[in-house]
Amino acid sequence: MKSEHLPLLNSVSAPAVHPDGASAVVSVLRPDFDADAYVGQLWAVPLGSGQPPRRLTRGFRDTAPDFSPDGRVLAFLRAAAGGKPQLHIVEAAGGEPQPVTDAPLGVSAFAWSPDSRRIVYGARTPEDGRYGSTDGVSAGAEDARLITDYQYRMNGVGYTADKPVQLFLVDVPELGEEPKVAPRGRALKARATAAAGDTAGNADVTAGLLPAAQQLTAAATDHDGAVFSTDGRAIYFTAALHEGSDADLASGIYRIALGGDAGGGEPQPVAPPNAGRQTVHAVRQSHDGQWLFFLAQDLGDSGQDFVARNTALYVVPASGGDATRLSDPETMDLGCNGRIELRGPDAALLLNNARGTVELHEFRAAGTHEVLVHGERAVSGAAAAGASLVVCFADAVTAGDVALLDGGQLRVLTDFSALLRSDAGIIEPLELTFPSGDGYPVHGWLVRPAGQGPHPVLLNIHGGPFAQFTGALFDEAQVYAAAGYAVLMCNPRGSAGYGQAHGRAIKEKMGTLDMQDVLAFLDGALSKFEELDGGALGIMGGSYGGYLTAWTISHDHRFKAAIVERGFLDPVSFTGSSDIGWFFGGQYTGRSAEQMAAQSPMARVDHVRTPSLVIHSEEDLRCPVEQGQRYFTALKQLGVEAAFLVFPGENHELSRSGTPHHRKQRFDEILQWWSRYLPTAENPAPAPRQ
Repeated sequence: MKSEHLPLLNSVSAPAVHPDGASAVVSVLRPDFDADAYVGQLWAVPLGSGQPPRRLTRGFRDTAPDFSPDGRVLAFLRAAAGGKPQLHIVEAAGGEPQPVTDAPLGVSAFAWSPDSRRIVYGARTPEDGRYGSTDGVSAGAEDARLITDYQYRMNGVGYTADKPVQLFLVDVPELGEEPKVAPRGRALKARATAAAGDTAGNADVTAGLLPAAQQLTAAATDHDGAVFSTDGRAIYFTAALHEGSDADLASGIYRIALGGDAGGGEPQPVAPPNAGRQTVHAVRQSHDGQWLFFLAQDLGDSGQDFVARNTALYVVPASGGDATRLSDPETMDLGCNGRIELRGPDAALLLNNARGTVELHEFRAAGTHEVLVHGERAVSGAAAAGASLVVCFADAVTAGDVALLDGGQLRVLTDFSALLRSDAGIIEPLELTFPSGDGYPVHGWLVRPAGQGPHPVLLNIHGGPFAQFTGALFDEAQVYAAAGYAVLMCNPRGSAGYGQAHGRAIKEKMGTLDMQDVLAFLDGALSKFEELDGGALGIMGGSYGGYLTAWTISHDHRFKAAIVERGFLDPVSFTGSSDIGWFFGGQYTGRSAEQMAAQSPMARVDHVRTPSLVIHSEEDLRCPVEQGQRYFTALKQLGVEAAFLVFPGENHELSRSGTPHHRKQRFDEILQWWSRYLPTAENPAPAPRQ
């Protein structure tokens, strides 16, 4: 795979299964160089007829499909080129989609009512005078912001308190109704005059073209994951509405009762007496109405101890009472996608991070539990209806496909990565485990390029740190291997998927066991595979991976070059500049100056000898650009060969969801850097300047 093959990476959404269980719908998105954006449509996937999948819609970017409970209507989000995602509906069998919303900043999520007549949705709602809500007031002309809270920004979002996610309720229009049209000419002027009481015609006369939505919430905080109760008389959601919420990471479950006119009351907390301080990620009421399932992480007494806290599934009687934990957070992590899917009267489907894979599990309210899908794949979504259970997944040879769980086995129904395999070529990873210095097993993969070798080696370190590499298709490893590099990836202590103790092993000890583990994995691979060139080593990583790269090259000088990307490089300045700085560094390194200095790459930058490319994005609020700027400047002042690659308009997610042009350019610049210090036949050294 080369950088120009990025448009062949088709990602697949979680599935929506028709209530009769005969078909499913997914969204398939891909990067597009011409639009310099992500484009895609909805695909219908027959489940039992043997018919091939077919494209169902033809929008610019159609996502998040969900069938109405009666099966008549399919709702989804559609974004026009350069536009915000808006709620649309279409007949389940296909047809012309009909818009339902025109939210200024777009719709983030939605859910159907049990009677299929209403939809609750979440949308960021701007204060008056901000984000284009007042004509003629640009971003640079807005009023100043007076900040009094820790939690006022979010990477990829920007300021949050002045555009929180609010919940809205809307009646679903009849699909057979005649479409409303906007007035023009004389009718437009007459209606504007009547509405505004003047002759200028400035009033908004497009009101009424879309169904009116009722706002249900108003607090200056995000209201997420809204779902209807089983009887349709209430809406459940998660939020941080408690006193002192700015100083902790806790959130809870809330309920809004819906009146006879569908109006909502004030949110009421649903707080199991034994729950403790938690971050609640999702809530769903069981199909039989007897239970509330919810996903939550414990936060310790401080309300901030998030480090490597696995997400667990809980259940509480819908009528109230103590919560029962259905999964063991010491060994299972159900926080993969923040979704709870229902199956049967009293069961829930969840995804579990498990040793470099993502599994599908079923939990029942009574406490029983079954693993439905496991093995060398990463499940990304699942849904059940009728007699069908549909799974979306990635593995070593596909970026995303759809399968039916049939007799305990997956029957794959799509092949959205066929062109990627045929045109770009895919190298399957080799799974490996090597002992660390203290004998602890370190698990990971090697992606070997074609040919006999010797191959230069890139040690690639993931972010997080509480995340994991999987054996599923990874564009980074594929691009580097195609350029002639052997790519090593492992999940050292601090990673997710190997139990809570594994993840918490580096709390207040960053750069110790984790560095020991990644270097032991490197040494183990070099010893096992003669074709790996131990004299031609590079090291790279992003976010926490950038941290551990910078930390490692201040201790180990065998690497010919390094790439430090969007790194957590100075815990001191990070505290005030990052959106999560007020708690993240203190929980991972400890809060004292001595603790931070002992785990800070900036504090050891004078030990670095390795040529380093520092990559950052201008709008990164997670690991702000000042981290990269200061590190690059320090290297230059110390006489270390360094370069600084900075991307405008991008945030912390550049390598995953940046614009296609920038993603390609990033790959090309990375390979150019490696060609200078680790040339290969496929990626030769640049010609000398004349």
